[in-house]
Amino acid sequence: YRLNVKDMPGKPDIYLPKYHAAIQVNGCLWHGHNCPQFVLPKTRTEFWKNKIKSNVERDLKNIATLHDKGFRLLVIWECALRGKARLDNRYIFSLFVRWLSSTEALANLDKQGLTSRTLHDFKYQINPSLNKF
Repeated sequence: YRLNVKDMPGKPDIYLPKYHAAIQVNGCLWHGHNCPQFVLPKTRTEFWKNKIKSNVERDLKNIATLHDKGFRLLVIWECALRGKARLDNRYIFSLFVRWLSSTEALANLDKQGLTSRTLHDFKYQINPSLNKF
């Protein structure tokens, strides 16, 4: 495995060359996830909304580029790992192993569990308060 691969789009947190798979761990606030952990700051709201929106736009572009280059991608959201609704570590590991041994190109792991995604519907996991993309 390799960590924070600088020469890959989006600089994934983990890259597994044997599986041609990348893993990105996203903070729900910083990447605009549509979950209870996403709370837009009450001060400088417009600044933060624009900042998070640009993060999301960059994420979507990087996901598309990775997908076009034939990489598989798993996005693990903070809400799966932290907070009251977090998933059990063994369960997370079993979901990860299931995804890794599958042929799914894009998947999402959040407090709801593991979900396959198409490139088109990845943007629908983004909090609607950030407006449409």
